Amino acid sequence: MGAERKVAIVTGASQGIGAETVAAFRHRNYRVVATSRTIKPSRDPDLITVAGDIGDPETGKRVVEEALARFGRVDTLINNAGIFIPSAFTDYTSEQYAQILSTNLNGFFFITQHAVSAMEKQGRGHVVQISTSLIDHANSNIPSVLASLTKGGLNAATKSLAIEYAKRGIRVNAVALGIIKSPMHPVENHGVLGGLHPMGRMGEMSDITDAILYLENAPFVTGEILHVDGGQSAGH
Repeated sequence: MGAERKVAIVTGASQGIGAETVAAFRHRNYRVVATSRTIKPSRDPDLITVAGDIGDPETGKRVVEEALARFGRVDTLINNAGIFIPSAFTDYTSEQYAQILSTNLNGFFFITQHAVSAMEKQGRGHVVQISTSLIDHANSNIPSVLASLTKGGLNAATKSLAIEYAKRGIRVNAVALGIIKSPMHPVENHGVLGGLHPMGRMGEMSDITDAILYLENAPFVTGEILHVDGGQSAGH
């Protein structure tokens, strides 16, 4: 199996960090299964796109089934899909709460179950969660308790899964982000947002894909929460 081309699954893959991650894996000759609600069909025979709501249990199942049916294996899962809604705690609505939990936690749970099951049969695999450094350094200027609740849960799950599967050839890690230049942040806000980091700038999407690929190629690293945040988690 080692000589075969590897297969990566990327969630939240239609834009931003997800799309960049798909491109990074394809550049390294991985076959990729990419999913999001609005992802478009692919003409690349080594890139399958599956449209669907990651919070729906059937989406994760379908994505993994497509990977196995078309490519015969699942080597890597990048749990990138996520929703971030900054809000005062008492202003969150029940609909926002349900939406964030559905994407950030349910989406992780269902697809990871199916992917890990496939990896366990292979005797190897790697799962990476995309998290946030706000878990480690709450910021009064960015009230975000639901991000901490859900992404903090993913950090804890990362360590738990890493230990559960350490002797079964499956590694589990996370990348905790600072604020990254992406379509969700208008250019006119970059100066202010950059100032929230000790390094005085925002991160680039390539900083995140480089971190993911580092973990992908680090066989003795598991249970790691890798902070790519311009020093935010270290202090101010």
